[in-house]
Amino acid sequence: MSALVLASTSSYRKLLLEKLAIPFETCSVDTDETPLESETAQQMVMRLASAKAKAGAEGKQTGIIIGSDQAAVLNGKIIGKPLTSENAVKQLMSFSGRKINFYTGLALYNVAADSIDVRYETFTVHFRDLTEAQIRYYVDKEQPLYCAGSFMCEGLGIALFTQLEGRDPNCLVGLPLILLTEMLLAQGVDVLNP
Repeated sequence: MSALVLASTSSYRKLLLEKLAIPFETCSVDTDETPLESETAQQMVMRLASAKAKAGAEGKQTGIIIGSDQAAVLNGKIIGKPLTSENAVKQLMSFSGRKINFYTGLALYNVAADSIDVRYETFTVHFRDLTEAQIRYYVDKEQPLYCAGSFMCEGLGIALFTQLEGRDPNCLVGLPLILLTEMLLAQGVDVLNP
């Protein structure tokens, strides 16, 4: 099997990839995540996932590099990472009682073949009606400052929702494993028959 490299230092993405029980390494990549003018969320996450996968391949002659990127969208507008508690509260207040679409881009770069497979997965989150006090408690408790959408569904964030819609809830954490398994299979890597 080709060496597998996750181009991310996210502990959450690492934990997800560990579920597939295949050996992999991680590497840190530095990618400018600024959206381009008139770029859709889908285009942006695929471009950034691709850029991360290629950056993770730097200096390597072989291997399959996994890049991933995620964006939250409300009313057609890309919602970034909040970075501060106040921004997280504002984001979550704007989400209260509404549905938010998440797009997760996934790229597999085959270094030896110099080929890349880039796709995206969509997932929709329905937020319950939330009070400012509930939101402030949540933000204080989990500090989701570096998460698109200002929440972490793998923790207390699940209490913010009334419904989740989509093929793979792992999208919300930033690594859609169902899609990844399909893409790895296309590269000759069968996680059920390594």
